[in-house]
Amino acid sequence: VAFADGPQAGLDLLDALGDDDVAEVQDWHLYWSTRADFHRRLGNHDDATAAYCRALTCPTNESDRRFLERRLREL
Repeated sequence: VAFADGPQAGLDLLDALGDDDVAEVQDWHLYWSTRADFHRRLGNHDDATAAYCRALTCPTNESDRRFLERRLREL
């Protein structure tokens, strides 16, 4: 959706998730990194930074961690 209709459309879908759905993905780094990327692409650097930082608190592998840290530094 975000590639076809833009990052705001993708962010709108994430924002439309219900509380139960969000509770299930709170500890999933890919949820937070996706939010971060949409915010980054929209120029919302503070929100992107917060989402990348949250992603880094989730369990992940070393490769993904390095990617998230690099994206965070780029902001």
